[in-house]
Amino acid sequence: MTSSPTTTSTEGRPEVSHHRPALAILALAVGGFTIGTTEFMTMGVLPEIAHGVDVSVPDAGHVISAYALGVVVGVPILAFFSAALPRRAMLVGLMAAYAAFNLLSAAAPGYEVLAVARFLDGLPHGAYFGVASLVAASLVVPERRGRAVASVMLGLSVANVVGVPLATFLGQQVGWRTTYLLGGLLALVTVAMVLAAVPSVPGDSEASGRKEAREFFGSLQVWLTMAVGAVGFGGMFAVYSYIAKTVTVVGGLERGTVPFFVLALGLGMVVGTWLAGELAAWSVYRSLLLSGVTGIVLMLVYYAAAPHGWLLLPVAFLVTATGSVLVVNLQLRLMDVAGDAVTLGAAMNHAALNIANALGAWLGGLVIAGGHGYRSPALVGAGLAAVGTAILVVSAVVHRRQGVAAAPA
Repeated sequence: MTSSPTTTSTEGRPEVSHHRPALAILALAVGGFTIGTTEFMTMGVLPEIAHGVDVSVPDAGHVISAYALGVVVGVPILAFFSAALPRRAMLVGLMAAYAAFNLLSAAAPGYEVLAVARFLDGLPHGAYFGVASLVAASLVVPERRGRAVASVMLGLSVANVVGVPLATFLGQQVGWRTTYLLGGLLALVTVAMVLAAVPSVPGDSEASGRKEAREFFGSLQVWLTMAVGAVGFGGMFAVYSYIAKTVTVVGGLERGTVPFFVLALGLGMVVGTWLAGELAAWSVYRSLLLSGVTGIVLMLVYYAAAPHGWLLLPVAFLVTATGSVLVVNLQLRLMDVAGDAVTLGAAMNHAALNIANALGAWLGGLVIAGGHGYRSPALVGAGLAAVGTAILVVSAVVHRRQGVAAAPA
């Protein structure tokens, strides 16, 4: 097999000419599917995990937080040190590690080892999406880069429609350990597909993690934007983390109905991702504001609908659809305010969202453990959405004042 010729873009970044870009992008999207399935399937089998490691469901929810914290820790470290590394090798290494830590999760003898394994499994998450997006963009002509990157992210959305419901069903029927075995297998399939279809892509020899970090983390708007995601998106995870018990204990439905609710959550993400693109063309900021206010209302409706069984299904769909609008437009806003540090900006968005994952699951577990019931995380979600929306307003005020101050100069 001949190697693909390397060229240089007008921006000085390495690009790769490849005669099979569709297969390469498919391989990268399978990695997104693997990560999406693995991240969210834990929520669907949380009662089974709790029983298997002999802890309460709220305590078992902390393994979700452990994974999210792994993402938060892994993103800046890996983004800082990996900019100049060959990108295909980086993708293979990240997915191989992902496979290993999923297998460790499946073999965990108890709660403590499982929590550590989930933390370790979160480390490659954000870095994979950052590197995969750069590789996908380098495989196509400039005007198709947006579609290529979107195709990689589509794997994450499809995972919530196909992979997560199937993994939830498998975990309920065969055992929760099989879900992590499935995650490990999917990661190994990704490794094979990346080696077979993705060309050798050099790193950016001029990249400087220190320079990007200085510019990125020195911006007040960057911190405010990440705070919107870290807090405002937490509401979705507060309810998603405990969907299984909400459906069965509060809603009175059979355990076998849980995959249908997980499917509704996944479909909401797909529809919301599409809708986000349409709304972004209208206004990124107004889309964020609209999703924040709508999220508050939906969380209250979720709380009211939870005892009514199937009535919760469309509400769950709308919760994740609204959350996906927030995610996509936060990504766009973060890239706008990141200056030249767009690579770190793209990766750090995943860190902010996984802080939301950890925060939502943890606070949801606290209110449940406090005796307030399995629908109480929805009220936590409403509060988080309200705080996130308030931070967004502060961000806009700061932006306006900075613009006015800069105008005389």
